[in-house]
Amino acid sequence: MSESDHAKPAESAKRELPASMVERMTLILDAFDDRSSRLTLEEVACRTRLPRSTVHRILDQMVRLDWIDHASFGYCLGRRAKAMTEGDNGHIRIREAAAPLLYELHMTTGMVAHLAVLDGGDCVYLDKIGGQLAAALPSRVGGRVPAYASACGKALLAGLEPEQVDDLYDERLARRTDRTIHDLSTLHLELNRIRSRRGLAFETGESAVGMACVGAAIRGPEGPIASISLCGPTRAGLLERTAPLVAAAARDVSRALYPELSVPRRGTRTARVPAESWSSHAMERLLATQSGEWI
Repeated sequence: MSESDHAKPAESAKRELPASMVERMTLILDAFDDRSSRLTLEEVACRTRLPRSTVHRILDQMVRLDWIDHASFGYCLGRRAKAMTEGDNGHIRIREAAAPLLYELHMTTGMVAHLAVLDGGDCVYLDKIGGQLAAALPSRVGGRVPAYASACGKALLAGLEPEQVDDLYDERLARRTDRTIHDLSTLHLELNRIRSRRGLAFETGESAVGMACVGAAIRGPEGPIASISLCGPTRAGLLERTAPLVAAAARDVSRALYPELSVPRRGTRTARVPAESWSSHAMERLLATQSGEWI
């Protein structure tokens, strides 16, 4: 074999390297699977299959431009890269914080756990965990439901001013079932009940026949940003048993996303409510309804 034959593999490998700086930067950004990834120089080089010296040089430039951050633990996405992922209004961050709690709710109760956000007058599902029972519900990740017809949506609507709710809907509301709220005045009455229950929202057969649901909002500095709900077949005592779990999960996600909100200011009392305060007597009072109906 001639010397020129030995050189061919090396020359071929050289030609396979991305020619442009943009391509190499893209490979490096793609090496970070999500916003929380932390990688060493060697890990970045391994994932991109670029020479270590090339990766080091490009990373230095990206750190200076705030695309990448460098600390003692290695490299992670910088301010600019994270800002690009916030084009979803922070939904990725909310979903990451809520995912373990949704799984825990499902495993504890056997019910279907949802994470949702408000988009106009609709509730949009960011996540759904529910095993076999999930197939019985029409909800899906990325799917929509009128917010007034779901517990997770009503929990979010209750965080709005009445005038804001009026702007979202006409006087008459489309029904999904014969139990769906179908006029604006009834919706306002229901939202007032939710506010009086410390934000707990309920629905029985309003979105899907034979299904009951309880929801609570995840709160940020300026009010609700998302909501968590648990859904299951309608049966006695279901909502009473699960409401405290949903309220606690929503509160825990709020703390994870905004830890500063759980620290009371000097001279003030914290507004958080411990999960153990939801006694059976308190739940009976909170779930008090007219003529045995939720609405």
